[in-house]
Amino acid sequence: MKKWLVLLVSVFLIAGCSANKQKDTSKEKNKPLKKISVVLDWTPNTNHTGLYVAKEKGYFKAEGLDVDIIMPGEAGADQLVASGKADFGVGYQEAITQARIQGVPLVSIAAVIQHNTSGFASPVAKNIKSPKDFAGHTYGGWGSPVEKAVIASLMKKENADVNQVKIINTGDTDFFTAVKRDVDFSWIYYGWTGVEAELRNEKINMIYLTDYSKKLDYYTPVLESNEKMIAKDPETVNAFLKATTKGYKFAIKNPDQAADILIKAAPDLDPKLVKKSQEWLSPKYQDDAKEWGIQKQQVWENYSTWMFDNKLLDKKLDAKKAFTNEFLPK
Repeated sequence: MKKWLVLLVSVFLIAGCSANKQKDTSKEKNKPLKKISVVLDWTPNTNHTGLYVAKEKGYFKAEGLDVDIIMPGEAGADQLVASGKADFGVGYQEAITQARIQGVPLVSIAAVIQHNTSGFASPVAKNIKSPKDFAGHTYGGWGSPVEKAVIASLMKKENADVNQVKIINTGDTDFFTAVKRDVDFSWIYYGWTGVEAELRNEKINMIYLTDYSKKLDYYTPVLESNEKMIAKDPETVNAFLKATTKGYKFAIKNPDQAADILIKAAPDLDPKLVKKSQEWLSPKYQDDAKEWGIQKQQVWENYSTWMFDNKLLDKKLDAKKAFTNEFLPK
């Protein structure tokens, strides 16, 4: 009799626990999604594919998030994120380094691409094959002091003088228009503009920064947030990165499908460019890192030291506070 009583009590307890679990699960399912925003650094391109995949495939929703992907506008991603007007953004190690030196509490939370894929591009007809060939030519950029410093650094390795380069601000003028009209070379991401050159059958010479200095192998772009967001709502930061990581991992394994998702989200883009760019870039998201998004302190220290040595910073960076791997999925 006692044995049956024990069994009955056990059954009721198990049933009760099961019912409670179902009830709790139901509550979770009915819980409203948390609205958050992520601001891009530029118009949609394959640097951003993982975000669009996470949204389209429901990865954000599964983490309880309703994510609005927005354009930067005049304010820019860094300013919007730093001020709390956007929760997350797409930024650059260079800009976050400069911001932190000025007391702006931006923090990099993931590396979108593991290695720097940018460099100086020029039409083959300009005959610019190495940094020393910059001499006597015109460079078109966006007016940042770091541009002249990088050009000077590369030219110095070949005993050439940056003062022999004419540097002008071309603003938002695209590379292909600028090199036909105003300039001889510009700084581009090969994964987008370089791939577009291939599609246009316009042959270019590419001088990658990483071929000349390990210190210039910095993270560009990155995902960023601010110290206040990280301190007050770490659960949301964790949920955002969990879903975003799945998005980029999907893009790594399925570049063609990922490209289709980006094209659907940004129908004004050239589908051929998106497809070819995604094929080129997908293997580079994670590259030789153990996991997507991981950042190394040495990379932050190397580049900030380079910036300080080139008088682009007033003081040295506390690299440990500039980035975190804490919220990446374990």
